[in-house]
Amino acid sequence: MPQDPAKVDSKHYKVEFENDKVRVLRVNYAPGEKSVMHGHPETVVISLGDARGTFSYPDGKSEEFDMKAGQVIWAPAHEHLPESAPGSAVNVILVEIK
Repeated sequence: MPQDPAKVDSKHYKVEFENDKVRVLRVNYAPGEKSVMHGHPETVVISLGDARGTFSYPDGKSEEFDMKAGQVIWAPAHEHLPESAPGSAVNVILVEIK
């Protein structure tokens, strides 16, 4: 079972709302900050500002991300370790589907 980001990285993840259908997380990373490996169920991601960084995965692979302010994306259930790029804060709202 993947680790819950709100429990293992409360510095960056704050639960804003939760019921039996969804959980809403506010995510804030200063430039160059890194999390720990954790997981999410299917999720809608809403970027509150431009954001760049890298996702590292349990299999050792990684990929860069680049989101624009206001961008909304769907993410399947996954496990990752996010890191914001130097000079780029990450501020997003995650709506996790239960």
